[in-house]
Amino acid sequence: MKYIALLSVLLLPLCLPAQKNLLPKLLKQHPDKFARVLAKPEHQVQIIYTQIDRDAANRPRFTTHTYSVDKALYFYPASTVKLPAALLALEKMNKVQITGLDRNAVMINGVASSPQTAATQDPTSANGLPSLAHYIRKLFIVSDNDAFNRIYEYLGQEYLTRRLWEKGYYDARILHRLSVSGFDAEANRHTNPVSFYTQPPAGQSIEQSTLLFHQGEVYSKASPKFSLRNELRGKGYINPAGDLVNEPFDFRQRNYIALQDLHDIVQAVMFPDAVPDQRRFRMSEDDYRFVWRCMSELPRESDYPSYPEKDYEDGYVKFLLYGDTKERIPGHIRIFNKVGNAYGFLTDAAYIVDIENGVEFLLAATVHVNANEIFNDGVYEYDAVGFPFLANLGRVVYAHELQRARKHRPDLTQLLEAIAR
Repeated sequence: MKYIALLSVLLLPLCLPAQKNLLPKLLKQHPDKFARVLAKPEHQVQIIYTQIDRDAANRPRFTTHTYSVDKALYFYPASTVKLPAALLALEKMNKVQITGLDRNAVMINGVASSPQTAATQDPTSANGLPSLAHYIRKLFIVSDNDAFNRIYEYLGQEYLTRRLWEKGYYDARILHRLSVSGFDAEANRHTNPVSFYTQPPAGQSIEQSTLLFHQGEVYSKASPKFSLRNELRGKGYINPAGDLVNEPFDFRQRNYIALQDLHDIVQAVMFPDAVPDQRRFRMSEDDYRFVWRCMSELPRESDYPSYPEKDYEDGYVKFLLYGDTKERIPGHIRIFNKVGNAYGFLTDAAYIVDIENGVEFLLAATVHVNANEIFNDGVYEYDAVGFPFLANLGRVVYAHELQRARKHRPDLTQLLEAIAR
């Protein structure tokens, strides 16, 4: 496989075992930033930190440190499930191998049954038409929910989960659309018909396009079973009618992906040749470059869609390092990541690079902030507890990386070329 020389390595273990687990030491060195959160089990903090060291040929070696990682402890992954969905959508499209069918083809989601809705236009794109590429950009740049839902409808519930399991990401289930009303567990098994067309000539409508591929409505039969703790959570929840129900909130039919799988998927997409063949995503080299650009692009850097900086600061979906500030991220720091934020759960899985200082590392973390133990009431301690915790975690690890000795400075030239505008 001829991916970029930056990432070209022999098949190596996913990571080398750490001689000493560094994370607890780092956290204890900063009690003002972490002690209050870590002292409360209800925050259910999990952290994975992977150091990257290059050899003389620029091949990476990985050393991983962890804190309280538990794949059997449920947390709601929220928008982090958009990362594997985007990768699997590109992989699925490449597998079809139809001339002209690529991520820039016009993507039309139809309707087969209620409560499905159609998607035939996208006023945020350059020509007003939707495409897989445009959905993926929105999905990463501002974590757009509708973009994910349209990709979910292309993949289907069963396909999403099965392909992740086939790749060895066993602690994952993706069962539903995000933040859209009317879809119960059964309705989420049904996914819309999807058609792909050639891009119409400039100034022309979709009627002047050619149909490339059509996929009818799909019904997913699989029901993945997990033995997870804490899928029934809290003291109560607000139901759709706005009433308080004094019972635990039921997450058993909700999405899940373990933090370790999220971390490993980021590693697989950023270093495809450094993971076993089974765990790679079958995308073209150009698709990889495209995904890297999307993962690291800031809202203010996007023309289509255009995102006002007053509404979408740099840290909008960059929780590690910058989640608690409206300041601009310096140009020499790039963060390739996917965040999740819902029901009091905050999660970020990232590959972080400091170009100027030759620093690179992987960091993934999740924290839960819901002091009143009521779900769906919108009362969560994101600003007071969650965002500062993740931002400080990123800063502490980054500061350690700045002073950590490296035998060889990483050559990130081709990565930078891939994401250059």
